[in-house]
Amino acid sequence: MNLYPLLRPLLFSLDPETAHEVTLKLLNVAHVSGLGKLIYPTIDNKPVKVMGLDFKNPVGLAAGMDKNGDYIAALGALGFGFVEIGTVTPRPQPGNPKPRLFRLPEHQAIINRMGFNNSGIDHLLGQIKKSSYSNILGINIGKNFDTPIENAVDDYLIGLRKAYTSASYITINISSPNTKNLRQLQQGDEIKALIAALKEEQLKLQQEHGIYVPLAIKIAPDLTDDEITHIAGLLLEFEIDGVIATNTTIARDRIAGHPLAHEAGGLSGAPVKDQATHVVRGLAAECQGKIAIIAAGGILSAEDAQEKLQAGASLVQIYSGMIYCGPQLIEDIVKAL
Repeated sequence: MNLYPLLRPLLFSLDPETAHEVTLKLLNVAHVSGLGKLIYPTIDNKPVKVMGLDFKNPVGLAAGMDKNGDYIAALGALGFGFVEIGTVTPRPQPGNPKPRLFRLPEHQAIINRMGFNNSGIDHLLGQIKKSSYSNILGINIGKNFDTPIENAVDDYLIGLRKAYTSASYITINISSPNTKNLRQLQQGDEIKALIAALKEEQLKLQQEHGIYVPLAIKIAPDLTDDEITHIAGLLLEFEIDGVIATNTTIARDRIAGHPLAHEAGGLSGAPVKDQATHVVRGLAAECQGKIAIIAAGGILSAEDAQEKLQAGASLVQIYSGMIYCGPQLIEDIVKAL
């Protein structure tokens, strides 16, 4: 039973951030009460092994929907093959001033400048312990806004150490446009130093805990072809397990003339689709199947997901597609595979 078309007009009448919070609370009520089993579709398993992990299907929830791990089981119950929570930082932080989230329905798009608002990694780990969720769980880590960029590696190492035994895989977010200078970590010597430090720590933690937790790097869609080649080379050199392509874009050409086009922040949804696919294709050409590619960006239909997989991705993640299409999108994609 697809109730989302009935609920969407009501949710879209609310401020976007309020609607986000209301939706998560409603999902939690449905899950806890058992109503979810009556109204959510039963999604067939389409197993796939990626990064050494067994996913029940290749469709995941992208980070950003549940930054604090407060709704993991409720979101997982929608039928996702995996859920990624965060972005979480070492210390709690409020994020950027409101308003910081904007819908552009004409373009099936969202602009956000949330700024890694979250309750800190200790809160998130506590929520994981309380959750009944038992499938693949990604933890997306970032740096605090007031940590100088030259010390960013320290924040990522804190996140990696703390999240290591609670995550199925860990995502390193160096591509959000909403934390000052963060994207600079994707460039030149800075990304090499960061990846080298994280890989060294991952191997130490493997020895310490006796388990290997894969690492994925999340990159921007606004990279040049030379930058994609450079990053792919480093992923191969340091044997990073996966790459998520992509985060939101700072480009506005696809929404030129829209009243909200001037708003600062990352643009997601349909306008980023082609950029994200281009990055996936470039990574696939460079990595030749040696690095897992998780595609995100502009997936609002089963056809969009298939395009990403044909471009070289092994898994897909949705976020804006959930807001515009609802949970039916998960079933549509899995059925089409």
